[in-house]
Amino acid sequence: MAKKATTKKVAETQEKNVVNVVRDVDIAVEKRLVALYTLQKVDSEIDKIKIIRGELPQAVQDLEDEIAGLDTRIENFGLAMKEAADAVVQYDKEIVEHQEQIKKYQKQQDNVRNNREYEAINKEIEYAELEIQLCERKKREAKDSQVDLQRHIDAAKQLKEQNLQDLQVKKDELDDIIKETEKDEVRLRAKSKEQEQFIEERYLTAYKRIRTAARNGLAVVQIDRNACAGCFAKIPPQRQMEIRMHKKVIVCEHCGRILVDSDIADKADELLNK
Repeated sequence: MAKKATTKKVAETQEKNVVNVVRDVDIAVEKRLVALYTLQKVDSEIDKIKIIRGELPQAVQDLEDEIAGLDTRIENFGLAMKEAADAVVQYDKEIVEHQEQIKKYQKQQDNVRNNREYEAINKEIEYAELEIQLCERKKREAKDSQVDLQRHIDAAKQLKEQNLQDLQVKKDELDDIIKETEKDEVRLRAKSKEQEQFIEERYLTAYKRIRTAARNGLAVVQIDRNACAGCFAKIPPQRQMEIRMHKKVIVCEHCGRILVDSDIADKADELLNK
C-alpha cells in the first residue's frame, strides 16, 4: 500500500510539474505577444513623428547634394576658365613669334639672288600669316569660351545662393519640429529598445521584416470585426480561438502580419500608460 501511495504521489508531482511548465510557457508566449504589440504601438508613434516632419529631412538632403554638385560645377568651370586664359596667352605668344618670323623673312627677301628663292621665302611669309590668322581665330574662340564659362559660373553661383537660402529656411523648420518632438521621440525610442529585449531574435527579425514590407508599417495587428486589421481578410472562428489562447505566435495567412486579440492590446496599453 505504501508503495502504491508513493507511486501515486510521484505521478501527481510529475503532473504538477508538467502543468507548471505549460503555464510558464503560456506566460512567456503572452509576454512575447504583449511586447510585440507594445513595440508596434511605439514604432507607430515614431512613424507619426516622422510624418509630422514630412519630407523636410529628404528636402534638406537633396538641397545639400545639389549645393555640393554646384560647387563641383563651379570648380570645373573655373578650371576651364583658367585653361582658356592660358590658351589666350599662348596664342598671343605664338602670334608674336610668327610676326617676328615674317620680319625675318622680309629682310631675307632683300638679299635673294633669284626668283626661286624669292618665291620660297614668300611662301614662308604666307604660311606664317595663315598661322597668325589661325591663332587669332583660336584666341577669339578661347575668349568667347571665357565669356560663356563666366556666364555659367555666375548662373551656378546665383543658383547656389538661392539654394543656400532655401536650405537655411528648411533647416530652421526642421530644427523647430525636431525640438517639438525630440523628447517624445527619445522616450519612444527608449521604450522601443526596452520591449525588444523581451523578444527573441527570430521574432524580432520577422517583426522588422514584416514592418519594412508593409506599406503602413504595421507588423502586429488586432482582430477587428473577425478580420485582420492589416489586410482585412476574414479570420476563421477556430483561428480566432487559438489567437485568444495566447499559446503561440499566429500570423495572418493572407498578409503574414502577427495577430493579437483585444486582451493583448489592453495589456500593451496598460504597459505604455505606466
